[in-house]
Amino acid sequence: MTEIKKTDEELVALAQAGDKQATDELFSRHFGLVRYCARGFFLIGAETEDLIQEGMLGLYHAIGDYRKREKGRNFKNFAYLCISRRIFDAVKTFTRKKNLSLNDSVFLEEHEWISRDFNPEDLLVIEDERRELKQKMSRVLSDFEFKVMAMYIDGMSSAEICETCKKPFKSVDNAIQRSKRKLQQIFKK
Repeated sequence: MTEIKKTDEELVALAQAGDKQATDELFSRHFGLVRYCARGFFLIGAETEDLIQEGMLGLYHAIGDYRKREKGRNFKNFAYLCISRRIFDAVKTFTRKKNLSLNDSVFLEEHEWISRDFNPEDLLVIEDERRELKQKMSRVLSDFEFKVMAMYIDGMSSAEICETCKKPFKSVDNAIQRSKRKLQQIFKK
């Protein structure tokens, strides 16, 4: 006898009622979606697995928060939104100025301190990754896009970038959007 496969929406209802097998099935079914979302981002000093973990948390919250309020709203689209937002928020949090002690690392001779959590080899690897990212950026971005993205990655807001560059908001925003598209293409390769 063939078992009828449940829809995502049916599995979500079961998961929300406490069915662990339904939750596990949703995790298994949508792991590829989480991986797909995580591949579109890059964090210096972090692994893709870290972003996948954030995406899985987004999926978990999607399961708990999903409500089929309007006809035609499916779980997969809602999950995609929750997963991508969670990953984006993680990237944004990681790249804020207060979290940049490792992202902004330079050679040890330039620091008066050494983190106890990272050995000298780790810091050199992080610096190499940052240098490699900047090299890739310089190859595909215009001078203005590179300047704007460097400030954006360093955690500056669009308003702060506008003030620094003496450019209108629309120019800065367009440069950020173009740069993101270009960088996504080089990281997909």
